[in-house]
Amino acid sequence: MIKRFLIVLLTVQIGAMLALSLSLYRWWHPAWRDAVGAPVAALACLAVAAACVLLVRLLINVNNFRLSRRARGAAPAGHALNPVTAVKLVAHEFLSSMLASSYYMLRPLGLRLQPQARGLPVLLIHGYACNSGYWLPMSKLLTRARISHYGIDLEPPGAAIDDFVPQVRAAVERLCAETGSGQVVVLAHSMGGLVARAYLRRHGHARIARVITLGTPHHGTTLAGFGPGSNAVQMRRDSAWLASLAATEADLQRKLFSSIYSVHDNIVAPQDSSDLPGARNLVFGAIGHVALGRHPEIMHCALAEIKTATPV
Repeated sequence: MIKRFLIVLLTVQIGAMLALSLSLYRWWHPAWRDAVGAPVAALACLAVAAACVLLVRLLINVNNFRLSRRARGAAPAGHALNPVTAVKLVAHEFLSSMLASSYYMLRPLGLRLQPQARGLPVLLIHGYACNSGYWLPMSKLLTRARISHYGIDLEPPGAAIDDFVPQVRAAVERLCAETGSGQVVVLAHSMGGLVARAYLRRHGHARIARVITLGTPHHGTTLAGFGPGSNAVQMRRDSAWLASLAATEADLQRKLFSSIYSVHDNIVAPQDSSDLPGARNLVFGAIGHVALGRHPEIMHCALAEIKTATPV
């Protein structure tokens, strides 16, 4: 469903770009136009139109940083931004968002078994308004490490988080059956970490050796108030669902978790909402929310956690 939605969204953007380009060509007559000729002028109009579409996408991204800054937690002194790192943060998050929404998520993963696989297999659970294609960079890293993995697509996108649990259970059982492993490692981004916790609450940890979350709003995020769907409501700060989840978790389940997050996350705010008591919390800086799935430092940190996971 997400893939189809993105195709429609990209089609609309391309249509808007072409319409704006045509309008510019018809009505914009700068002094240099006659000198360069019609083909060059048409290309210039197309470039301006493309820049306008990209600018709108950039402004949406920057606005997320603005909203998250208003509800931000206190950043540790070692992660303070300067003008250069701030620009790099926004630029990398914008590029990551463009790649995820315009390329990665058009290529859902499915099951990827590796010959002569090493270690435990990995179940990849995407976040809110995404699909398994989000994990394309991580999938390439896992393939190079010869680790079998399975990226699932949670449907429908706006369902309650508990409604995704049967899909996760089916994926866990399939991954175990296909690989001959008794347990799997779960790597989850954003809302996917909450889906993993909901799975453990219902089915326990018999099949789960480790859960690694990237930018998961374990205590909710203020920006969830802007999102549609039952799952967005559940991810709001101080939601009844989050309180119920925390109250029903066993200490042993928390010890299975590694929570990787950035103190400059532009979707999870306050950013320390990703700090999960009882878990192994790994804190980074100058990395945005979407970028967590493709940032080299984060990917190698996640891979290290995967490699050290052992059956429990």
